[in-house]
Amino acid sequence: MSGASTRQLDRLSLRGMRFDCIVGLFDFERNTPQPVELDVTLHFDTRAAAHHGRLVQTVDYSRLLGELRFILTASRFRLLESAAEAVAAWILAPPSADVPRPQVEEVDVQLSKLVALSGAAVPTLEIHRTRSDFPMKTETKSFGFVDVVFETRECGVYRERIAPKTVLPTHVHHHLDESELVLGNGFLLQGQPVAAGLAHSWPRGFPHRYENITDIEQSFLCIDRPAFIPTDEVEVDVPIAQLTRPEPVRFF
Repeated sequence: MSGASTRQLDRLSLRGMRFDCIVGLFDFERNTPQPVELDVTLHFDTRAAAHHGRLVQTVDYSRLLGELRFILTASRFRLLESAAEAVAAWILAPPSADVPRPQVEEVDVQLSKLVALSGAAVPTLEIHRTRSDFPMKTETKSFGFVDVVFETRECGVYRERIAPKTVLPTHVHHHLDESELVLGNGFLLQGQPVAAGLAHSWPRGFPHRYENITDIEQSFLCIDRPAFIPTDEVEVDVPIAQLTRPEPVRFF
């Protein structure tokens, strides 16, 4: 068991989550989402929440459901192993200033492809990971920090943390598609307030801009397809009044 304590950790489970996502090696699997079922069990200390009754002292499972749905539906995985590893890596990531919660120490992930074998059997992968399995790689940027949560050649999962009173300048990507889920409640997106839980998909060449107007870091979860290409983040000079947004999707 990881962590300083030797006591048995408490466990919180979410079971029977079903999403349609891209996972598979064959051509038809690369182009057509298929149903998967996800179960997760989080190992952490719930005593503070039990005594004080504050949601920030436990894991908000409604929010977690949305975050996991976003990761699986926005990403492109070739193997169940990659999808399960991405889920585990996100759950075990350290909390951010704008979304306080306890640190999850261990996680069990079970992921099934429900129709991959036409009903003859259901391939299911089960993994157990601890926090020490995912030393966080963090890149320093002019606007704050980027946590590299998980990467394969096909896609990358990142948490972008924008420093207080700081702008992520207007930019485009020419060689990757990007989806972003807002986690904090202190952003202006395209110059307008945007609520946590909303996700936008940015096609190639679509300019976008974030501004943190608060006194703490604000973060969003970013999926790049393929994984992030440093030379493909190109700043552009577009007046804020001309910036538009694709139709958002609410995840929590």
